[in-house]
Amino acid sequence: MSKPIVTLNSVVIRFAGDSGDGMQLTGDRFTMDTASLGNDLSTLPNYPAEIRAPQGTLLGVSSFQLHFADHHVRSPGDAPDVLVAMNPAALKANIKDMPRGSTIIVDKDEFTSRNLTKVGYDANPLEDGSLDSYKVHAVALTSMTVGALSELSLSRKEAERSKNMFALGILTWMFHRPTEATQKFLEAKFAKKPEILKANLLAYQSGWNYGETTEDFSTSYEIAPSKMQAGTYRNISGNTALALGLIAASEKSDLQLFLGSYPITPASDILHELSKQKKFNIITFQAEDEIAAVGAALGASYGGALGITTTSGPGIALKSEMIGLGVMLELPLIIVDVQRGGPSTGLPTKTEQSDLLQVMYGRNGESPAVVLAASTPSDCFEMAFEAVRIATTYRVPVFLLSDGYIANGSEPWRIPEVDSLPAISVEFAKTQENFQPYLRDPKTLARPWAIPGTPGIEHRIGGLEKADKTGGISYDPMNHDFMVRTRAAKIEGIEVPDLIVDDPSGDAQVLFLGWGSTYGPIATAVEGLRANGQKIAQAHLRYINPFPKNLGEVLNKYPKVLTPEMNLGQLAMLLRSKYMKDIVGYNMVRGLPFSTAELIEAAMGVLDV
Repeated sequence: MSKPIVTLNSVVIRFAGDSGDGMQLTGDRFTMDTASLGNDLSTLPNYPAEIRAPQGTLLGVSSFQLHFADHHVRSPGDAPDVLVAMNPAALKANIKDMPRGSTIIVDKDEFTSRNLTKVGYDANPLEDGSLDSYKVHAVALTSMTVGALSELSLSRKEAERSKNMFALGILTWMFHRPTEATQKFLEAKFAKKPEILKANLLAYQSGWNYGETTEDFSTSYEIAPSKMQAGTYRNISGNTALALGLIAASEKSDLQLFLGSYPITPASDILHELSKQKKFNIITFQAEDEIAAVGAALGASYGGALGITTTSGPGIALKSEMIGLGVMLELPLIIVDVQRGGPSTGLPTKTEQSDLLQVMYGRNGESPAVVLAASTPSDCFEMAFEAVRIATTYRVPVFLLSDGYIANGSEPWRIPEVDSLPAISVEFAKTQENFQPYLRDPKTLARPWAIPGTPGIEHRIGGLEKADKTGGISYDPMNHDFMVRTRAAKIEGIEVPDLIVDDPSGDAQVLFLGWGSTYGPIATAVEGLRANGQKIAQAHLRYINPFPKNLGEVLNKYPKVLTPEMNLGQLAMLLRSKYMKDIVGYNMVRGLPFSTAELIEAAMGVLDV
C-alpha cells in the first residue's frame, strides 16, 4: 500500500553532526532542491570555531537549519520540527531546541559506550526513555551505508563518509524533494573520482529507497510552492549576493573592480566569489595582511578603479589608519565588514552586531565615514550597489556591515533585470589650468577624482591636512577647523531614502526598530504580535551614517521604541545621543540570531509597561 502523504504549511529541519560529517553540504543540497520546487526558505548554518575539533565532542558539532514553507519566510525558525543527529554529541547539543512531539532521526550505530561517555551521557538516550516524548527514528545509517557500498573497492572508513548522502536520501524521500539536481551536483563534484562518485550516488539512492520501503517511516510530507512575484529566482547567500552587487555596480559605473583582501572568517567567500569572476574586468589581490589589503584598495581608488576591501571586526582594527587616510584624501573606498563575535579572535564562526561603534568612531581624529547595513542575504546585493553609488558620488569611504548570520545564510533572490539597475555616473578630472584638487561640487561637496598621470592636474596627496581648494599642506588652525567641518558636512548631507515605517493601524504605541540581520526575526515577531491583536509598528535602518532625515520624526511619533541588537546596545546609544529619545534595548550576545519567541516576549513586556 502507498504510504499516506500529509500536506504541511512549513517545516524546520536541522542537520547536525561532526564537522567532518558533511552537514553543511547536506543542508545546502537539501536547500537547493527545496528552492527548485518554489518554496520560500531561510537557512542558518552553524559552524564550530575549531578547524578540527576532536571527533564526537560537543565542540565539534556542526549544524545546518532550514525553514521552508508555502508562504513568505523571514527567519530560519525558532525550533526544528525535524532533527537529523549523526552522533550522540549532535543529539545532546541540539535536543534542548526540540519541541515535544518533534521528529528525531539518529544514527544508532554511533551510540556506542565510548561515544556516549565522551559527551557525558550516563545511559543511552535511545534506550532509557528520555526521548519518549519525541518521534525517534533510530536508523543504522553507518552500517546500512557500508552495506550498500559493499561491492565497491572502498575501505570501511571511506564508505562511512557517504552516510550523509544516505541521510539526505531519506529526507529527500520524506519531503518529496527532487533528486536530479543533487545527482548532477555529485557528478560534477566527483567527476575525477569515479569510485567516490559511485559511492555517493549509491548511498543517496539507498537512503531514498529505505524511506520508501521501511515501515519505520509511515508518512511522507508535501509543502506547496510559495506565491512569489513573477521573475527568475535563485537561492543566494549573503556573501554571494554582496559580491554580485559589487560586480553590478562596477559594470554600471564603468569602473574596474579591485578587491584587496586578507582571508578572514566569515568574509572570505566574497574574495572567493570575486576571484571567479575575472571576466568582468575584476582584479582580486590576496594580500599578506589586512593593512596591505586596504592600502592596495585605496591605491586602486587613487588610480581610478573601484577600490574595495573585505574583512571582519579584527581586520577593521588593523585597517583603521589607512581608512583615515581615505577620509583625508576624500577618495571612494568600500570597506565590507562581515561581523562576528569578539573581542579579539572571539567567536570567529558565530554572528554578532558589535562592530557598529567601531566603524562609526574607530579612527583617530574627526574622521567620519558612511555606514550602511544589509538586512537579509538578498539585501546584500542592493546595499553593495548602494555603497558603490555613495562612495563614487561623494568621494568618501563607505562601510557596509553584514554579519555571519546573513553572510552564510541563504534565501530565494529575484534576479533583477540589468536595465532596471540605476546608472552610476562617474566623471574624472580633465586636463585644465590652475587645477584645484579640493574645489568642491556645491551640491555633494565632493572634490574632483583626479587620476595620476593626467596632464595639468598634478596635486599633492598624503595624510597631512589639506589646504582648502589647493590641497597643499596646511597647519593653519582655521583651515583645519574648516576642513574638519566640511568633511563632516559632506557625510551629513548625503541623500539617503527616508525610513519606511510599517504601521497598519496608524496608532501603534510601540515601534520595533532594528538594523542589520535582526530584520527577519523582528518581522516574524511582529506578524505574531499582530495576529494576537497587538498594535505594533516596525521599521528597519539600513542607513546609519547618515541617518535618514525623517528618523527623528519617526522616533518622536511613538511613545516607546524597542531596539533588539546582538550587542549591548550600540545603536540605542547612537539614537539616544542624537535624538534625546529613550530607547528600550533588548540585547543578547550569544553568537546566535534572536528567536521569534524571545522578541515577542520582549515586545509584550514593553506593551505591558
